Amino acid sequence: MDDTDRAALLTVLAQDMERFDAQVLAYCLMGNHYHFVLHTRQANLSRLMRHLNGVYTQVFNRRHGKVGHLFQGRFKAIVVDRDAYLICGDWVGPTRSAVSTSTTSAT
Repeated sequence: MDDTDRAALLTVLAQDMERFDAQVLAYCLMGNHYHFVLHTRQANLSRLMRHLNGVYTQVFNRRHGKVGHLFQGRFKAIVVDRDAYLICGDWVGPTRSAVSTSTTSAT
């Protein structure tokens, strides 16, 4: 996944936010997966994610001359208290341990 692929994913995500009446609160694009914190106004998260992953897979496969699935398994979703979750920063899984280590070392 390069910067062109990341930009394509964000473009599809932006289109789907409008299409499914949702909001992106935070995101983290990793080398082989992503993390999104989304707010859906309707009970349509599964449809949104199916559409996002399906459309992005088509874009990626077309660009790279591949076929088949891009993502393995179903997405994981948890319900969170919007304000408390974002304030404490728990959504940043990949960097949380690094931040915790540097904070601990500084004290």
